[in-house]
Amino acid sequence: MARAHDIGGLKGLGRVEMEQDEPVFHSEWERRVFGITMATLGKGLFNIEQFRSGVEEIPIVPYLESSYYERWIATLERNLIRAGVVSEDEIDARTTELSHRPETEVGRREEPEFCEMLLGAIHGGMSPERELDAPKGFEIGDRVVASGTEVLTHTRLPRYVRGKTGVVVRLDKAFVFPESNAAGDGENPEWCYCVRFEAEDVWGPNAENAAPVYVDVWESYLVAA
Repeated sequence: MARAHDIGGLKGLGRVEMEQDEPVFHSEWERRVFGITMATLGKGLFNIEQFRSGVEEIPIVPYLESSYYERWIATLERNLIRAGVVSEDEIDARTTELSHRPETEVGRREEPEFCEMLLGAIHGGMSPERELDAPKGFEIGDRVVASGTEVLTHTRLPRYVRGKTGVVVRLDKAFVFPESNAAGDGENPEWCYCVRFEAEDVWGPNAENAAPVYVDVWESYLVAA
């Protein structure tokens, strides 16, 4: 069964509404959630794929009813509990305390060097690109099929191309493999490829003409057609 976030190509979800001059954060609590998440990632309490996987584990109804940063809170709590940093009881107790006494001060700890490193990562990014000596399994022009198996864990392969045939149009570098990293089994980098899927193969006979879909795909998601 697909996870709630994998909605590409689904009908009946309405228009994507664009907010004119949208701010980075709509309220202060969103800014705080962003900062806490970046800090816990920077401390190595969990990795980015575990963070994404936590969002994907939210049941479909709460997922669709939640805002963007409410989903961040959910995965932040889930991953910190799994890391043994806090327990569900501690989170519940703190939530109750702050709901009754919102003026309660939140503790602070000054770590200038860590803060500087974190700001550098936020502004400059931290690439998942890695060195890899293994030969590439595919070349430009190869016809390939995206893995058609039902995915029950974290994956970066969108549902709408699973089982579809495409053509490799670009050879990319090697990057951390999402599934193994989310499972805590190591980065295990793989070569990535840009694969072109024809619109009618993905969306069916009613697809828009001359509108191919390009997807960046890890090597183990592909087999030769």
